Amino acid sequence: MDTDRIEGKTKEIEGEAQQKWGEAKDKARDTWEDVKDRGEDAVDEAEDHWDARDEKDDRVETSRSR
Repeated sequence: MDTDRIEGKTKEIEGEAQQKWGEAKDKARDTWEDVKDRGEDAVDEAEDHWDARDEKDDRVETSRSR
C-alpha cells in the first residue's frame, strides 16, 4: 500500500515538473519573440527616418537645381 502512495506521489511530482518545464519554455519563447519584435520595430523606425531624410535631401537638391 505504501508503494502505491509513493508511486502516485512520484507521478504527481513528475507531472508538476513537466508543467513547470513547459511554462519555462513558453516564457522563454515569448520573451524571445518580444525582443525580436522590438528589434524589428527599431529597424523599421530607423529605415523610415532615413527614407524621410533622403526625401528631404532630394527636395533640397531639386530646388537648388532650378
